[in-house]
Amino acid sequence: MDGKDGKMAVVVGTVTDDKRVFADVPELKVCALRFTEAARARITKAGGECLTFDKLAMRSPLGKGTVLLRGPVKSREAERHFGKAPGVPNSTTAPYVRSKGRKFEKARGRRKSRGFKV
Repeated sequence: MDGKDGKMAVVVGTVTDDKRVFADVPELKVCALRFTEAARARITKAGGECLTFDKLAMRSPLGKGTVLLRGPVKSREAERHFGKAPGVPNSTTAPYVRSKGRKFEKARGRRKSRGFKV
């Protein structure tokens, strides 16, 4: 973790092994709900440490020296529909439609090839 040397990574989820991420894993302290066997073996082999949340609570009750890792916040499908109204110029907002077929919001006024585009 760049700029987070000496801190413990906290993941609310499962840590799995992925050979594509690091050829050799750096020394990490990781706290997670679960670890796969391969991930735990790789972390401990590199001199790291694998903890669960109950052990983390005993070691650092206030959570000092930890970094909470989380995924992208705006990756929900619902986020596509927020913003400028669909159909307004320069809007990339997706409309709420019943289906993605030929007849549903793909006709005149939506595409240049169908007469005109708003």
